Amino acid sequence: MYSLTYRVTTSTCDSNGRLKLYSALQMMQDCSEMWIDSEPAVRDYFQEQNMTQLLASRQVQVVRVPSFKETLTVTTSVYEVKSMFGFRNTFIYDAQGRPCYKTWSMGAFVDKTTGHLKRADEQLMSTLTLEPRLEMDYRDRRIILGRADGDAMPAVTVMRADIDYNRHMNNANYVRVAMELLPADFLVTGLRVEYRAAARCGDVLVPTVYRPEPDVVVVALAIGETVAAIVEFTQ
Repeated sequence: MYSLTYRVTTSTCDSNGRLKLYSALQMMQDCSEMWIDSEPAVRDYFQEQNMTQLLASRQVQVVRVPSFKETLTVTTSVYEVKSMFGFRNTFIYDAQGRPCYKTWSMGAFVDKTTGHLKRADEQLMSTLTLEPRLEMDYRDRRIILGRADGDAMPAVTVMRADIDYNRHMNNANYVRVAMELLPADFLVTGLRVEYRAAARCGDVLVPTVYRPEPDVVVVALAIGETVAAIVEFTQ
């Protein structure tokens, strides 16, 4: 298990002084990325093999939204590894040790040059420290759009500020774009994201909004005919 401590600061708050979901996702992502330093053998292997792990899906269960100046602890742990995928929990706890956000995610092992899936050495990966899968409401990683018609929304161009060190759009920014399309009074209690194709600087994302249920909003972000990400919000 790997952990980082954060403070809810001005730049991470919304207009009501509560932690933005986007900022919480950045905290989770940072902790997950830094985790690799706790497994130096795997870190060195990935560097030698020119490999990285890209987020393929994430589910978030919002228990309580923290407020300005709260101290938070983010923890991440791997509970299962396959030849091309890893599965982890990343939780955010308040100062009393109570969970505010519960998440699980699946990462894909990818060759940095080709962008294709790449098998990791199974013997090496078996040396990883695995932790028990934490208790939360686990749902399917696949998000089915169904046959209902969606509403096309104005296109969004991927900016340089959206790009991370993997040279594509940072995964939290897909959620940020999608959240702008939610009704103002929509209080997010659950989130699922399925990442299908990496958006790069200058790409044009065309959002389509679906309302499969009264308390659910699904946003598909497409680049041309290719769906880059599907974001599902539940209230």
